[in-house]
Amino acid sequence: MRVDGAITSGTLLKFTKRVFEAAAVKARDIDASWECGKGTPVFTVGGRYTTRGWTEWTQGFQYGCMILAGEGSGDRALVERGRTLTFERMLPHVTHVGVHDHGFNNLSTYGNLLRLALEGQYGVEADVARCRDLLAVSGAVQAARWSEMADGDGYIYSFNGPQSLFVDTLRSLRILGVAHQLGHTLMVENDKRVNLLGRLVQHALTTDRRLVFHGDSEHTYDVRGRTAHEGIFNVKDGAFRCRSTQQGYSPFSTWTRGLAWAVLGYAEQCEFLAVLSDDELERAGISLTAAEVRQRFLCAALATADHYISDVTAADGIPYWDDGGPELHRLGEWRDVAADPYNDFEPVDSSAAAIAAQGLLRLGRLLGQREGEKYTSAGLSVAQTLMQEPYLEGSAAHQGLLLHSVYHWPNRWDHIPDGAKVTRGESSLWGDYHLLELALLIERLAGDSPYPAFWCLGG
Repeated sequence: MRVDGAITSGTLLKFTKRVFEAAAVKARDIDASWECGKGTPVFTVGGRYTTRGWTEWTQGFQYGCMILAGEGSGDRALVERGRTLTFERMLPHVTHVGVHDHGFNNLSTYGNLLRLALEGQYGVEADVARCRDLLAVSGAVQAARWSEMADGDGYIYSFNGPQSLFVDTLRSLRILGVAHQLGHTLMVENDKRVNLLGRLVQHALTTDRRLVFHGDSEHTYDVRGRTAHEGIFNVKDGAFRCRSTQQGYSPFSTWTRGLAWAVLGYAEQCEFLAVLSDDELERAGISLTAAEVRQRFLCAALATADHYISDVTAADGIPYWDDGGPELHRLGEWRDVAADPYNDFEPVDSSAAAIAAQGLLRLGRLLGQREGEKYTSAGLSVAQTLMQEPYLEGSAAHQGLLLHSVYHWPNRWDHIPDGAKVTRGESSLWGDYHLLELALLIERLAGDSPYPAFWCLGG
């Protein structure tokens, strides 16, 4: 991608304002028109949100969009509506033992409400204790979804079952960090206490070892920073067997939303580790030293961020859904020009860009002005692209905020409009939500408001 070093967070404020204003209108429209009996809205078809029964992993984004849009637009009533729906409908997600999505659902709702209360805006004092208790429980429930490996480490397994490790979980993993900061532990058989920080670190290390490439192995497709979507393990003895994918093209290409989850997930975890003492990390029961853990996480963050910037994006910082898409060659030198969401060969995925951009900004801030300038400028460049046409949908007629998002292209779940050959012009709740998180982060970086970070919820 081409990185514009002249962009600053301040220059993007005119764009973030428009993002929040458009999002508030759309959040109210979805709330007024959605029938709860249908399940949870997932993505749009012809500009209207619809559902897709796989897991209910997007309900937190639905109400989280209300909260963030209300906050960013100054619409207190919309924040209150998101708060009401969160307390009415999200409790089953707190104790959901069947998914790896606790961080997505519960930090997007209870987490944002707690942040607002702690910042002294829109919050109710009673929400603080209530949200902290719910987040602590959610973190422990997530940590209980655990598979042991042959070498004694382990991972939070995906909804596919105990044999499956997803790269997506890196972004959901922070719920364990919040619960740990709140002083919570997981109690298992014989009253054994499980350290939640330890499980967070073990999971991220396992993901780095099995799903993130560093360009230092004999694997044929070992490109530094490339990520596989899924790792498969033998549940009998915990041995690693192979890499796989659910939503990407192949185990040997980069599904770009999976890469984006890794960019953001490792960047946030690096920020988290920076505020922890060596003693706290060592008490977590990790075999590595605190310095070694921090270095491993940072290497993963840098590798995945560099791969995003240098290898898988078009010139404007927007990726296609997978860098191994079989028809990408028909687009010629696609990395050298802006992404084309209206092409007839492979869809772009704007949601991957929104997720990755936040990770790039967080990594840049962590590294500091000199070492982090490349990543900060890259994140701002992507954000500027996303917050304008053809990606930002300002019309009230379309319920989506961020256009040209992809859900599951191999399964062809995404809507293809008449006359087109690939999906285009549609939105997803995770894309809309992460664009709002990105806009909030940019506004905080441009001003003097508190930096939004998950570990502050438990501090």
